Amino acid sequence: MIRVEIWSDIVCPWCYIGKRRFERALETVEDRDDIEIVHRAFQLNPSMPKGEVRDHRDNLMAKYGRSESQAAAMQQQMERTAAGEGLEFHLAGGVTGNTFDAHRLVHLGRERGIQDAVIERLFRAHFTEQRSIFEEDSLVALAGEAGLDATEARATLAGDAHADAVNADLREARGLGISGVPYYVLDRRFAISGAQPPELFVEALTRARADARTAAR
Repeated sequence: MIRVEIWSDIVCPWCYIGKRRFERALETVEDRDDIEIVHRAFQLNPSMPKGEVRDHRDNLMAKYGRSESQAAAMQQQMERTAAGEGLEFHLAGGVTGNTFDAHRLVHLGRERGIQDAVIERLFRAHFTEQRSIFEEDSLVALAGEAGLDATEARATLAGDAHADAVNADLREARGLGISGVPYYVLDRRFAISGAQPPELFVEALTRARADARTAAR
């Protein structure tokens, strides 16, 4: 069994693109059922107060020191890149914010065996549908659409369930020196940074499997 841990943030466009590229790689490797995927939390905007949002374009202007027209061009280029992976992004008019609560639902999804479905639903809601992943009612609705029990999702968000798990992911990311996402760790032997081409993921998975077989002898 190969374990692939993926650190990502739900407001990170490259993380969604990287997810698609990694999935394409998985379609071509042998023994797909022997690969365990675990989604780990990372936050691009950890200092933003819970529930507060900022316009995506304004955030790009502030973060990279770009003009409005330059930030708009960055959004358009990202939409084209996403389209090349079969994803439909709508970034103009979108917002960004603190994703801690969304990550707690991803951990709930892992506990219930549907972690990938939960993070996929949140990515699509944010980048394609411009639905909020920062407000409780919206998060509960999305959790239900992903297959979680909506009542349990609301109870999770009302308390502090899975907060320790999210914080543990964030601490581990710092310990590993992760400064950007997506970031992939294969069996704690290899690391891949960024939304790399599927071919690179295939090569890394093949190498990880070979190392695992060698270690088992």
